[in-house]
Amino acid sequence: MQPGDIAGIRQIGDLRVSPDGSAVAFGLTTIDLDDNRYTSRLWLAASDGSDRPRPFTSGPDDRLPRWSPDGRFLAFAVQQHGAAAQVCVIPVSTGGERVVVASWPGHISELEWSPDGSQIAMVARDPDAEAYGRPGEPVKEKERKPKRVTRLMSRIDSEGWLFDQPNRVLVVPSDGSAPPRVLTDGEFQSEGITWSPDGTRIAFTSGRHESFDLDWITDIWTVATDGKGDPQRVTAQRSSYALPSWSPDGSRIAFFSFHDPMVEPTHGQLGVVELSSGETIELTTDLDRNCAPYGSARPAVWDGERLLFGIEDSGNAHIYAVAADGNGKADPVLDGERWVSSWDYSGGTLAAAVTTPLTFTELVTKKIESSHSEERTLTDISRHFKAFVELVEPVPYTARSADGTEVPCWGMPPVGAEPAKRYPTLLNVHGGPFTQYGNKFFDEFQIECGAGFGVLYCNPRGSSGYSQAWGRAIRWPECEVDPGTGWGSVDFDDVMACVEEAAKRFEWVDPDRVGILGGSYGGYMTSWAISHTDRFKAAISERACNNLLSMEGTSDIGGFFRAYAGKSHLEIPDAYLRQSPITYVENITTPVMLLHSEDDLRCPISQAEELFVSLRLLGRGPVLIRFPGESHELSRSGSPRHRIKREELILEWFSEHL
Repeated sequence: MQPGDIAGIRQIGDLRVSPDGSAVAFGLTTIDLDDNRYTSRLWLAASDGSDRPRPFTSGPDDRLPRWSPDGRFLAFAVQQHGAAAQVCVIPVSTGGERVVVASWPGHISELEWSPDGSQIAMVARDPDAEAYGRPGEPVKEKERKPKRVTRLMSRIDSEGWLFDQPNRVLVVPSDGSAPPRVLTDGEFQSEGITWSPDGTRIAFTSGRHESFDLDWITDIWTVATDGKGDPQRVTAQRSSYALPSWSPDGSRIAFFSFHDPMVEPTHGQLGVVELSSGETIELTTDLDRNCAPYGSARPAVWDGERLLFGIEDSGNAHIYAVAADGNGKADPVLDGERWVSSWDYSGGTLAAAVTTPLTFTELVTKKIESSHSEERTLTDISRHFKAFVELVEPVPYTARSADGTEVPCWGMPPVGAEPAKRYPTLLNVHGGPFTQYGNKFFDEFQIECGAGFGVLYCNPRGSSGYSQAWGRAIRWPECEVDPGTGWGSVDFDDVMACVEEAAKRFEWVDPDRVGILGGSYGGYMTSWAISHTDRFKAAISERACNNLLSMEGTSDIGGFFRAYAGKSHLEIPDAYLRQSPITYVENITTPVMLLHSEDDLRCPISQAEELFVSLRLLGRGPVLIRFPGESHELSRSGSPRHRIKREELILEWFSEHL
């Protein structure tokens, strides 16, 4: 695989199964390199594989497919840059022209039909027209009114300002006979909509108390769909609740909760709240796994008296089921050495977008009322790509860290590796830190292998997918709850053990030509590593946190580190500097390239500038690459041309130095 092959990546996502379970609607995202953009259109597939999947809409910006309750219509959102967002409806059996039932000036992120099919609820941004103008008539930036900011987290990476374009809950007649009606107001963000079975109320999550930006608590609320009355709080303002799902009998709402948002990391747990009493029970604590997988979490789905939900487990993402009354244990419904990135269940049919290290996401279905039901793979979107690109399968192994802890690792030899020949090797470190590498297709690893490098990666302590104790091992010593050893401690030992064990185990690893790279927390670990060891011959620190003290005042999630540190940067500034790579900059002699996006709000580009200036003054010859117009998500969803250029720069740097 070469950098330009990024343009050939295709992804299936946002699945929805028809009410009777006979069909699956899904989005297929492709890359248009000429226009330097992503395109998305909707497809339909027979869940039993009796017909080949077929495109249902023409695109290029169709998303969020949603079946009407009778299965006759499909609603979806159209998001064209610079234009009003639209909610469209098409009859499934005949297809034909889309009917626009609603237009809205802000981005639409959720759609859900009412139980009787007469209305469609949506979550959408509500931009201040005076500040931003109207679709097609934007206010020039230098003519916009000044912003009056009074809270933390007033803007978010890749999305922009929040307080003057909050997420609202709206409803619109499904025939388009009236404009959308706004059900929530104020500066508060609302999301995660689910209809009550009688269609009179919608549940959602929101932090609507005075200190929501300080304590990060969000509650479950319900609001009348006729627009009369204020939202009513369901939960007790003591946790962060997310992704509610109303029970078919209307008596309960399932949710995911994070007990104390100020104690990071915390496993997302599936629970249920009884509406009549407000009593809550948690259903998944015995699993000791994160049940709200990063990047692929979705509401639990009711199947009679049990709930289906996603879970992270040891480099994989699976689907489990558990009794809603708390009796019995959770059991896997779809597992294996693979990653479920999107899924849905209805009418006895489970549909999932499943990826492995050698395949893009492929559509899989399974009838789950029978334990003997076989899976069907309905798509083969990877086939053409694999016909002309040789991919490398990872080899799992275990490394023993300095204190004897066993660390899960993977190694990938270069394409065409010859026996007994050693190759330059790259150690990749994931972001987070509470995320995980796993058994899914990852373009960056395949590109590195395709360029003649070996690839190593691991899930060090601090990663998700394992026990909560594993994730909390790198909380800071100052924490009153579950104190750990801090960032750059046992996690650093773990990634170093990954390298040393690989050098012993794999004959293709050249121990004298090893580089390190990573982004976000992986960038932090890269900067930390080269300031604490000369083991690596070259490094690329990308979108990194280099000065945690200054970052706490400039990031879009300013205040976040106290959830790991136990105290704020105002209380223990020395500890923030102690854990910062910038403090040890004089130790850095490894050739390093810094990659950063100029519009990164999560780890502002000043984080790269601080390290660059210091290294330049020390005469260490750093290189800083700045990507204009890109956010923290450059490597995942940045413009295709920038993603390709980024990979070319990475390969050039390590080819030169290794």
